[in-house]
Amino acid sequence: MLISGGAVAIFFVIVAAAGVGLFFSPVLTHYIESDGFRQTMENETAKGLHFPSGQYARIRRTGPVMAQSEGFQSSDGEKAMKSIDAHGITAKFNPWAVLVRRWELDDVRVQSGEIEVQIYEHKPEPASLNRWFAIFLPNRVVLKRIESEAANVTWPLRGERAGFFGTRLLITPSGPDFEYRADGGTLKMAVVPEFYLRGAHLLITKTLFTLYDIDLAPSPQRDGSIRAHGNAGIGEDKSVDLRATFERLPIRGWLPAKWKEHLNGIAFGELHWTGESPKLEHSSGQGSLRLRNASINDLEFLEKLAELARNKSFEHLELNTCSLAFAWHYPKIDIKDIEIEEKGKFRLEGAISVERRVLRGELKLGLTRQYLDWLPNPTEVFNQERSGYLWTTVHLSGSIEHPQQDLSARIIELFKESPTAYVGLLFRQFEACLKKAFAGEH
Repeated sequence: MLISGGAVAIFFVIVAAAGVGLFFSPVLTHYIESDGFRQTMENETAKGLHFPSGQYARIRRTGPVMAQSEGFQSSDGEKAMKSIDAHGITAKFNPWAVLVRRWELDDVRVQSGEIEVQIYEHKPEPASLNRWFAIFLPNRVVLKRIESEAANVTWPLRGERAGFFGTRLLITPSGPDFEYRADGGTLKMAVVPEFYLRGAHLLITKTLFTLYDIDLAPSPQRDGSIRAHGNAGIGEDKSVDLRATFERLPIRGWLPAKWKEHLNGIAFGELHWTGESPKLEHSSGQGSLRLRNASINDLEFLEKLAELARNKSFEHLELNTCSLAFAWHYPKIDIKDIEIEEKGKFRLEGAISVERRVLRGELKLGLTRQYLDWLPNPTEVFNQERSGYLWTTVHLSGSIEHPQQDLSARIIELFKESPTAYVGLLFRQFEACLKKAFAGEH
């Protein structure tokens, strides 16, 4: 038994010595740069990254443990990666890993690349059909580290390409799966403004997508942020649980084009999204939003109100308070705890709900007396006094596209009861029309 053990030990010493000699041999260089080795690495790399096949550009040996290739391409991925197109690849081999049946790449660096990711259905690995002698050959590629200085990680969204562009990407194995870290570059998506990526860390396994952390900023120079973490099932369980916080975010980038010139402010808040699946119809959640330095300017409604009240200050509102909470359970959204105020001018409180685009709600509107002087008998409508304001209740109805409220009808009734005030109102409207009509003649 001792003789047998000694013989085995001597055999491995001889193999190791021969390996060292072969490692520096021109024969090995010729083999590494051959089509046969390239095809082997194509097959093994594709298998390691869960692609059906792959294509390397010519492989060149550049050092004892180093090799280069101009690129690697693969598509129709079966797991998290749907496609990959890498350029300027430099790889460092571990030659001794062959002894434990592995093609081991300790360090892979990529100058630039494109990776498209996807949500996938886990499928059992097919049974191996290798012949008996395959048990003595390397049977898998082990990628210990893949790093790219300028990668695009993309996915399709609403018919467009979304993703992180120009980011520094590090991929490391986690068991049979991969862990991803990224920083720098730009997030571009059709539904949100562009963001700078401070950092992201995630893991994708056969059953779970785990987002440990993502940190986004409006730009590298700005201190606003969106931070999020959570997970989503990608096996039989497809449930989603995501939490996010945001602070110091300018709101203009999130607004429709027609609102950008009228609204301004800095947003703070949080969001918790859950669901049986990522689909909107299976979702529910809650959150809050508050704005600082918020303002509303030059809205047509405010301009008309300023004309009627003969008070230019209605054209520009500086909000001291602007906050709300929201919750949804598809298809209903509840917006509650609404508080909007410019001190000394007006305050708005209440709640709104939207279900399948149908609008319902009750808001309490408070105005100071000086801003109600244009109304005849204002206390008939604004019939409650509290916190320095005269209050009325406004009931909302209709739809998102055609909202309706009952305050206008009650104000019209006030003018009907006061003919003198009604005539004065008509003259003020006529005067405003004349000013607009002849404004260009001066």
